[in-house]
Amino acid sequence: MESVDEFLAYACKLEQEAVLRFKELAEAAKTHGNKEVADFFAQMAHYSQMHYQQAKERCGFHDLPEMKPQDFQWPEMESPEAAAIWGADPLMGVQEAMRLALDAETRGYEFYKSILDSTSDPEIRAMAQEFTEEEAEHVEAIQRWIVRLAA
Repeated sequence: MESVDEFLAYACKLEQEAVLRFKELAEAAKTHGNKEVADFFAQMAHYSQMHYQQAKERCGFHDLPEMKPQDFQWPEMESPEAAAIWGADPLMGVQEAMRLALDAETRGYEFYKSILDSTSDPEIRAMAQEFTEEEAEHVEAIQRWIVRLAA
């Protein structure tokens, strides 16, 4: 990451794509009559939307750079959370949905952690630390759900 503005542009894009993918999955699951999974993905979309808003609020006085989709250099072809969600089956069970969400949130965590570990900019480091901690909380929350469902 070269600047705080670039970091925030990535954070906003990551959350926007997560919202889109989770909403698509919620709608597909609903269409197939899988209400429990539809509700779960709708909740995940809501959380991602909240994270997007938080990222936008953190921009404060920063103007985000205009970036085209091809300008983003993700670890995979898409943003980390969207890549994990892409191949989901709307007929999956709740456990599978939870594992998919766990994978998405873990990838988000790893993305922010890699920035935290590699940047020398103190402002980017502080933001990356905050985002890493938030994603770690999401990972832990989903892990608790998985354990609870398995009991």
